[in-house]
Amino acid sequence: MAQDLTQMLEMPAHRALMAAQQAAPLTPFTTDGCSGGLSAGWTMVGDTFPDFAAAQGNLPPWEACCVIHDRAYHDAGGALTPEDSYAARQQADRALQSCVRDTGESHLADLAVRYDTTPEKVRSAYGTIADAMYLAVRFGGGPCSGLPWRWGYGYAHCTPFDSTAPARD
Repeated sequence: MAQDLTQMLEMPAHRALMAAQQAAPLTPFTTDGCSGGLSAGWTMVGDTFPDFAAAQGNLPPWEACCVIHDRAYHDAGGALTPEDSYAARQQADRALQSCVRDTGESHLADLAVRYDTTPEKVRSAYGTIADAMYLAVRFGGGPCSGLPWRWGYGYAHCTPFDSTAPARD
């Protein structure tokens, strides 16, 4: 039921995005790493606190996941119909969530030793981060929002109302 409501609310924006896709060419790919200031903030903290950067790195450990996600968001997952766009966005967001979890899994033993904790706690922390990122992109990444990290950001700006406007003579 919630899925149907979410799709119903989001579809006008996907229709507007598909119209924008037809109206202007795709811009070259760009990425800010992890959007919403996550990568920029991580870098700022690392620059301010060298011990943090030495332990954590200058970029979030899951930044590659964000860049892959940005590639899908840039061209709306290559979708050609509003329905495919909606499905591709869901798939991209779930892939981001899985990638962040997998990043934690791939470093589980090292992180547990580094933080003197259990692998289960590391797994739980990465799961929380992955779930929070998923919710953030679902909430803030919709098409035609005007935000720089929106679904289909490589196409011209649009609004969800573009697809519902009456034709002009």
